[in-house]
Parts: sequence; structure tokens; C-alpha cells
Amino acid sequence: MRSDPTAADRHDPSAGTEGRLADLLAGILGTDRVPVDGDFFSDLGADSMVMARFCARVRKRDDLPTVSMKDIYQHSTIQDLAAACTDAADSVPSPASSASPAPPHAATQGPSTVPAEADAVYDAEPRLPARPSRRALCGTAQLLTFLVFSSLGATITVVGYQWTLEGSGTAGVYTRAVLFSAALFLGVCALPIAAKWLLVGRFAPRRFPVWSAAYFRFWCVKTLVRTSPVRLFTGSPLYVLYLRALGAHIGKGVTILSRTVPVCADLLSIGDGTVVRKDVLMSCYRAHDGWLETGPVTLGRNVTVSEQAVIDIRTTMGDGAQLGHASSLHAGQAIPAGESWHGTPAQPTTTDFRAVEPAACGPLRRVLYPLTQLLALLLVYLPLTLAGVSLLFTAVPQLNAVFTPGPPAFTSPAFYLEALVASLVAFFGGTVVGLVVVSTVPRLLSLAIEPGRTYPLYGVHHGIQRAITRLTNIRFFTTLFGDSSAIVHYLRCLGYDLCRVEQTGSNFGTLVKHDTPYLSTVGRGTMVADGLSIINADFSSSSFRFTPTSIGPNNFLGNRIAYPSRGRTGDNCLLATKVMVPVDGPVREDVGLLGSPSFEIPRTVLRDTRFDHLAHGDELRRRLAAKNRHNALTASLHLLVRWFHFFVLALIAMAAVELYQTIGVPAFVLAALLTWAFTIVHFALVERAVTRIRPVKPLYCSIYDADFWAHERFWKLTWHQYMQAFNGTPFKPLVWRMLGVRIGRRVFDDGCNITERTLVSIGDDCTLNAGTVIQCHSQEDGAFKSDRVTIGAGVTLGVNAFVHYGTTIGDQARLDSDSFLMKGEEVPPRTRWNGNPARIQTTP
Repeated sequence: MRSDPTAADRHDPSAGTEGRLADLLAGILGTDRVPVDGDFFSDLGADSMVMARFCARVRKRDDLPTVSMKDIYQHSTIQDLAAACTDAADSVPSPASSASPAPPHAATQGPSTVPAEADAVYDAEPRLPARPSRRALCGTAQLLTFLVFSSLGATITVVGYQWTLEGSGTAGVYTRAVLFSAALFLGVCALPIAAKWLLVGRFAPRRFPVWSAAYFRFWCVKTLVRTSPVRLFTGSPLYVLYLRALGAHIGKGVTILSRTVPVCADLLSIGDGTVVRKDVLMSCYRAHDGWLETGPVTLGRNVTVSEQAVIDIRTTMGDGAQLGHASSLHAGQAIPAGESWHGTPAQPTTTDFRAVEPAACGPLRRVLYPLTQLLALLLVYLPLTLAGVSLLFTAVPQLNAVFTPGPPAFTSPAFYLEALVASLVAFFGGTVVGLVVVSTVPRLLSLAIEPGRTYPLYGVHHGIQRAITRLTNIRFFTTLFGDSSAIVHYLRCLGYDLCRVEQTGSNFGTLVKHDTPYLSTVGRGTMVADGLSIINADFSSSSFRFTPTSIGPNNFLGNRIAYPSRGRTGDNCLLATKVMVPVDGPVREDVGLLGSPSFEIPRTVLRDTRFDHLAHGDELRRRLAAKNRHNALTASLHLLVRWFHFFVLALIAMAAVELYQTIGVPAFVLAALLTWAFTIVHFALVERAVTRIRPVKPLYCSIYDADFWAHERFWKLTWHQYMQAFNGTPFKPLVWRMLGVRIGRRVFDDGCNITERTLVSIGDDCTLNAGTVIQCHSQEDGAFKSDRVTIGAGVTLGVNAFVHYGTTIGDQARLDSDSFLMKGEEVPPRTRWNGNPARIQTTP
């Protein structure tokens, strides 16, 4: 740290840009002067929140150039920042050097190029006033559609189950079980295909207003397509056949590992030998300002799309092109043939993201493998499921009474008592059995796969790899054990190498996943927030390979990070939220990394060392013991809340089956309504009770503070995964309002996730695209911070955009796809921001 700065080092009020910047920063820091050569973080004691306010103040001054957080980190003194701003102002940027999401050379090279001004034309489309009657009609039609399909499905299931049990002997029952399972599975798979061609026909590039008749047809298709059981076959040739049946143009030898099904499949074109890895979003549609737009996505031959990439509409990738992990293509971008791009929005790079060489994978494998999957499902898994249900009803006579004539079983007290016992055994017994299975079966299976060896897809080893990945990534268990000391023991039980654990009580969050736990290593003293995806299975379109993935000691990993096996980070690193982990260059140590593509930032700032004294010695042992007791009670309450929900839903289902014997299909209509009504009310009441006891509020505290433990309890007891069923309907904003979000009228929510509901305010006429996240908290090492988020009227959050805490977004502003709005940022009204970290787009 620089000490005793001389007068020459301090700002001169008569100076130009340098003096004005120093004046502003001094006012924010509450001091008279700041040294122009003093580092913002190490010398002046500022942090990212302070500097975000500084950037916002600068943007409001007409006599100063625009400054972003990336500029702050790359030029961390007033002197350097002023010089960079002067250089930028002196140079007149040409279109070829603009920060537009559609680089001009992308519009003139490569296949199927798109004019760079296409997105600007789209933005100029005037918003249609959302008539209440149209919104109400669409919502009513969506509700009726849900009731019809749920009732039809329940009726077919009950009738088929009864028909199966009427078989003669074990062989007869098994034969009927296979026939019924096959008919049901094939029917459910064929339904989205038939609905798509009947309701829409072929999707074409177009725009239509939300809540219109065209939107209702689109919503029906989207819901059916994304709930189809074919999603279980992601990564299989059967999944590719399903997309082709929906209208996609997909070549030979294509492998798609992402479970997010493209809705407008007619607009998706993929060439031979392309691989799309897991967690990629390319839906071929997006929403903006009351409109829904569909557009093409074209991937050439032998293309590689890496993990957690986002591909917007009107984008292309030429033959042999690559898109890196945690990167995105924005509307109008095109990667020329043979080039590798990364970042948000994507830009050229020399990095090769193809981590495994291809292998011999002939047509016979691509035929026999999906056939084996189908036979296993129809001949083994589904009949066993029916057998398990039958066994449960046989073991509990009062439950079996729902299928037999006589007085209603649910009028007998014995029915409820036995249902209570059965639900306890099924829920808690299933939890114990599940723990035994995930800790033993995958471990045995892993013996068959040699790390570092390349295997062809669609063989025995590929089937084992899929089984290991699915069995060891059960979200119920990570939610139960995460954010507590128990998560360390659970991950070790799975097979993680956690070295000599330095227990903090918050080593991992509730969302952590991997390809295989047996090649996952996390160093001593490392802490991980939610959303870590450890990538230790590399794929091409014809092969895969298990590779060890190691995260160094004393790291901190923020939210939503994909960590590849080739990650080039070592000891004592801070990996910020949504960072793109580098896979080439020197090993980064003792630094922080932010953004996509990533750049270096300070590992820590003075403010974050405030609680270091609590992480050592007797004080740590005392507080950790108290935290463990608090978290143990939280986990117990979590199980109780989830069990009670399971128990009541089981009662509703059994009552519906019995009423079906007398009143028919209306019994299932009533059951569907009761199921959703109870689910919403149950979790809303739980959330209200939790926040009534300890309100969710802006915090800055240690992870060993009781306020943080209460926040952890709020996360664990409040569950809203069920809200995905309300995506794209007028009902979702109503449910958000019940949970405490201050949300305006006519909001279109196609799949937003809000972590702290009572800290969020959303204005009228906003558009929240699929995959967006509004997160009002952050944890960095031993410090926890949370604050409010305010979103104005008419704002659009793009697909997979991430809004951090302490931010304000002005009216009619726009945050583009996959952008990361950092904590403390202030987005002026009617501006467009993009990038990771997001910055204002100054070019049209």
C-alpha cells in the first residue's frame, strides 16, 4: 500500500478529467481528497459496491466519459482511468470496433449471415397495449388446457392400472404391464409432435404479441414439448429423432446433451458431426417488451458448443466453429467457419474448446443403443414401477380400498392413519434407501471406466457414464445437506476428494453437480456458492472421456460457475459469479477472476477482511458448533415441510381415484385444482411463517452470524420449483406477489428465478425471459451481503440474464441475453446493457 502521498500525487481541482473523477470518488468515499495514483481497492479501501456507485455518478455527468466496472478493474487508479478515458475519447470508433453484439465481420463472413441492424429493427417495434380481456382469455384457456390434459392423463393411468391388475397370473400381469406402459409412453411422446403440427404447423421467423391466440398455441406446444418423457433420452440418438419429428434439420452423427428442448424446432439447423454439450440454451425464441419473436439458429458441420452457452435467435456458426463454455451468441452474430469464439457477447479467440478426440461410432451403435434404452424402459423400469405401486396398495389394505366397491375409504379414520404411516415409510424410508444406493451403486459402476481413456458413444461404457451422472446428481440430497457442515460428508460419501477439509459450515451451497464425483477434487479451505457444475466428462459428437477436475485450495467460487477439467486456476483464487474459467494460459493464483471472457480483479478487498477474526481458534469452534445446531434444526424442518406436502398430495390423489368410481373424470379435474392450490398455499404459508419470525432484509454480516443462519433457513424451507409450471402464464406474477415480490401489472414471466422475494420490486409491463435470475445476495469467503433489487416499468431481462443485489434498472431499459449485471449497478432508463459484466451499449 502506498503511504504518505505527496501533494503532487493528489488531485488538482483545476485538472481536467483526472480532477473531476477524483472529486467524484472523494465525495463517495467521504473524504476531502484522494491520491490520483492510489489503487481503488488496496489503497483507498473501496469495494465493488462503492465503485459501482462511482460509475453511476460518472454516467450522469455530461463532462465525463462513460465508465464501466470492467474499466475500473482494468485501470484501478484515477490516473490510469483518466488516461484510458482520454484515449477512448480521442479515438473515434469505427463500426468495426464497436461493442455491438453483432460484430461487423460476422455479418460479412460465414454461412447464413444476418445484418447487424436486425436487432435494432426489432427494438423499434412499438409495444402493443396489453388488453386485460386478452390476458384473461389466454389465462383461462391455459388453465382449461392444463385441467383437460391432467384429467385425461390421470384417467388413462387409473384405467390402465386396473386393467393391468386383471391379468391372469404373474405372466399375465407382466404382459399387460408391458403393453400398457408401451402404449402410455409412446402416446405421451407422440402427443407433442401431433400438437405441434396441428396447432402451429411449421414455425417461421415472426413476431406476435404475448397473450394473443398465436401465443396461446405457442405456449401449448412449448409446454408439451418440454414435459415430454423423451427428455430422459438426452444425449441419445432417440432425442435427435424426436427433434427431427418436431421439424428440426439435423444431420448425421449429431450429439445433443442439453436437456432444454428447442421449442421452435423448424428454425434449428445442425450439420453433421456437431456436438451440443450440457446446459446449453438455444430455444429459437425470445420475448421482448410485450412481443414474442421466433428466429433461426444455424450450426454447421463439426461444430462444438460448450457447456452453459446461450445461443440467441438469428445466429449462425460455420463449419468447424467453436463456442466456449459460459459464452453466448447474441442476435445477429455469426461465427465464421473454423473459428473459435468465447465470451458474452462472443468474440474471437485462439482457444481450442474441443477437449477429446473423436472415436469410431458407426450407424449400428446409433441404432442399437436407443433400442436397448427403449426395451429397458418398457420391459423393466415401467413394469417395476407398476409393481411397486401395487405392492404399496397390497401392503396397506385401507389404501387398496380406493379401487374396490363399497363405502368411501376416505371417510374412515383408519384410512388416514394407515396413509400417514405409509407416507412416513415411503418418504423417509425412500430417503435412506436413496442414500445407500447413491453411495454404493455408482461407485461399483465407476470401476468399469478408466479415467483418461477415450470411449466411443452409445456403448456399454457410455451407458455406465450416464448412470453414474444421474445417480450421483440427485437434487433432493444436495438441497437437504447443502449450506451446512453435512454437505462435506455427503460429497465425500459420493466420492469427492476434499483433501483435509477446513470445515466452515458453508463449504458448499445447495446446488452442486458433476459428471462423476470420483474425479472431483476440491482443495482445503475452498468455499463454493450455489450453482457449481464440475465438468469432468468431455464429449465430442462420437466419444467421451472422464478426466480429473481439480479446484485449488483457499478458493472462493461464486454462483453459476462451470468449472472444466482443463481449468487454469490454482491456489487462493476468487472466481466471481458466472465467470468463464480460463482453460489456457498460465495458472492463475492469488487473484480474482471476473467476466466472460475473464479478466483479473483483486482477490479480496479491505472490507471483506472485517470478519477474519471469527474464522480462527476458539471463536470459530464456538460459532461453528452453534451454526451446526441451527442447521440441523433447519434440515429437520425441511424434511417435515416436504413430507407433509407429499402426504397431502397422496391423499388428494387417492381420494380422486376413489371418487372416479362414482363421478368419473370430474374427480381428477377437482384433484388437479386442489393439488396446485394446496402446493401454492402450503409453500406460501411456510415462507410467510419463516419471514415473519426472521424477516429477510439487507445484510452485511459474517457467515457465523445468526442473521445469516436465518437466511440459510429461508432458502432451505422455501421451495418454488413448482412455479416452472406457471411459466408464460398470467398466474405466475400472482404467485410471486403471494410470496412477497412487489410486482406490477402485465408482467410476462417466461421462467425467472427470484431468490429473495421480499427484496425485489418489479414495475409494470416487464418481460422476464427464460433462465433469468434475480439474486439479492452474495457470499464471498466468510462475509455475506444482501440488498434490494429495483426493476422499473417496461424492462426486458434477456434469456439467462443475471441481476445481482443492490441494483436498480430504470424504466424501459434492456439487459441482453446471458448478461451479468453486477452488484450496485444503476442502469439508466431507456438504455441497453449487455456483456459479462454488463455495460451500457453506446452503439445502435
